[in-house]
Amino acid sequence: RLSPHCVGVILSRRDTNLLATMPFVKVQKSKAYFSRYQVKYRRRREGKTDYRQRRRLCTQDKNKYQMPKYRLVVRFTNRQVICQIAYALIDGDRILAQASSNELPRYGLKCGLKNYAA
Repeated sequence: RLSPHCVGVILSRRDTNLLATMPFVKVQKSKAYFSRYQVKYRRRREGKTDYRQRRRLCTQDKNKYQMPKYRLVVRFTNRQVICQIAYALIDGDRILAQASSNELPRYGLKCGLKNYAA
């Protein structure tokens, strides 16, 4: 006997046994899917480079006629701070000048080579 709260499709006992014994079928990607698949750039896969942001950062105005667009790159390692002035070329970035916080003891600063002020 069914309760009045039961709403939906009513299955017979034979249908419920049939549903319980059906195997789970995994949807597999075909060979055509993988033959058309194109992998992302390596630095994109590693999560190191956002190419949309890089393109907007490195693109110089067209009326400046092949002048490089310089940018200041600051890298924090475990022991030092490295500052570089770089510009982008089609075959890779070029570093124009570099300063490291390892050079600061020459100028009298003995400690704190990793902090933001360095």
